[in-house]
Amino acid sequence: MWRRLAGKPGGRRLFSAAVCLRVPYFGTVLPTVRDLRPGHCTVSAPKWWGVHNHLGTFHAIAACNLAELAMGMLAEATVPPTHRWIPKGMTVSYVAKARTRLTAVADLPEPPEFGADGTDVEVPVTVSDAHGVPVVTGTIVIRVTPKPGR
Repeated sequence: MWRRLAGKPGGRRLFSAAVCLRVPYFGTVLPTVRDLRPGHCTVSAPKWWGVHNHLGTFHAIAACNLAELAMGMLAEATVPPTHRWIPKGMTVSYVAKARTRLTAVADLPEPPEFGADGTDVEVPVTVSDAHGVPVVTGTIVIRVTPKPGR
């Protein structure tokens, strides 16, 4: 779907809306998928009152939601159709206040081989503000296993 829509006017927003229909909680950050390919995903979200914390900055957990979306889209683009994935854990550091819109980048330059045995994959994610300053850094571990019957 990404390949068909990304280059068309409004295609990225339409794709992002479809993602939010499939996984409604991601819609809370109003995400837009900017780039998606095997081993990489970039997703952005505006700073709006629905993601504010008591300080008026982008809430830490909303930023984590954006990071998980970037990881999930990367996993969908990277894990072969013969396999399935599920998040196992997430480790994050809040390194700066998020005063602007945010962009999450999940990058896995060397995806592992996905064989008959399950494997844990560590996906690094960086969430940065509009000035390119990292505000959240983290690693999300996913478990990748063959689909049943394969």
